[in-house]
Amino acid sequence: MAMFFGGHHSFITIFSFILLVFLQGVTAATFTFNNKCDYTVWPGILANPGSPKLESTGFELTKGSSRSFQAPTGWAGRFWGRTGCNFDDSARGSCATGDCGSGEIECNGAGAIPPATLAEFTLGSGSQDFYDVSLVDGYNLPMIVEGNGGSGECATTGCLTDLNKRCPSELRTDGGGACKSACDAFGKPEYCCSGAYNSPAACKPSMYSQVFKSACPKSYSYAFDDATSTFTCSGSDYTITFCPNSPSLKSSKDPASAGATATAKATGSDPMQASALTSQWLANLATGDSTGIRPFSLLRLGFAIAISLFLL
Repeated sequence: MAMFFGGHHSFITIFSFILLVFLQGVTAATFTFNNKCDYTVWPGILANPGSPKLESTGFELTKGSSRSFQAPTGWAGRFWGRTGCNFDDSARGSCATGDCGSGEIECNGAGAIPPATLAEFTLGSGSQDFYDVSLVDGYNLPMIVEGNGGSGECATTGCLTDLNKRCPSELRTDGGGACKSACDAFGKPEYCCSGAYNSPAACKPSMYSQVFKSACPKSYSYAFDDATSTFTCSGSDYTITFCPNSPSLKSSKDPASAGATATAKATGSDPMQASALTSQWLANLATGDSTGIRPFSLLRLGFAIAISLFLL
C-alpha cells in the first residue's frame, strides 16, 4: 500500500510539472500588424528583460499587408515601425527612422533609436493587460492599437496625426522624417524627468509635450502622463496599425475621449480625430500655424442672428 501511495504521489508530481510547463506556453494574445501607409514599414519588436520572446524581432511589412504573432502569457515589450529602410539580399542594412542598430532586419534584442512612435504592452497572466502608445521617445509615423474580443474598457489608443508636419523646427530631424522629443533634442532634466525632476510633482508637461498631447490626446506625451495614456483590457487580441485611415474608437469611458466623442457626434467625424481637432489650437500656437483659428466677426454673428429670426 505504501508503495502505491508513493507511486501515486510521484505521478501527481510529474503531472503537475508537465501542466505547469504547458500553461507557461499558453497563448495570451494574438498581435496583428497592419500597414496602411503608402510605403513599406519594417516593424521592430523588443521584449522586456525576462519576458518570453515572440517568433520575430523585426520584419518587412509591405504596403497594404498584415502579419500576426502569437504571444505567450505574461509577454511584455514594445513595437514600433521603421521607415526608409534599405536592406540587401542578405537582410543587412539600416533604416532612416526607428532603426534598432542591429544592421539587420531582425533587431535581435535592440530597441528603437529615437525618435520613434512606440506601442507598449504588458500582458497579464490571468489578469488585465496594460497597453499604451508612447511619444516619450519622439514620433516617426502614425500608429494606433485596438483591442479585439476582450472584456473591460479595451479602448483604442494611438496617434492619427502626422506630427512630422506639425513638428517645431527645433525638434525636427534632418529631412523631416521624424520629430524628436524635447528630452532627446535638449537633454535637460526638466524635459527628461530626470535628476531633481524625477517625480510627477516635479516634472510637469512642457510646451513641447503639450504639442504632442494636443495632437494625440490618448498617447503618452512625457514620462508621467499615465492618467490619460495607459489602457487596460482582459482576454483580448490586439491590432497595431501603421498610418490608420479612420479607425473606430471602441470605448469612450476614459475622460480623455469624452470631449472628443461629443465633438464627433456634432461633426460626424471619428472620435480620435475629433479629439485631436478640439485641442488643435495649442499645437497651432506652439508651431506658429494659426490658419485654423478664425477670428470673431460681428458681421458673421449679425448674419447668424438674422437667419435665426427669419426661421422663427
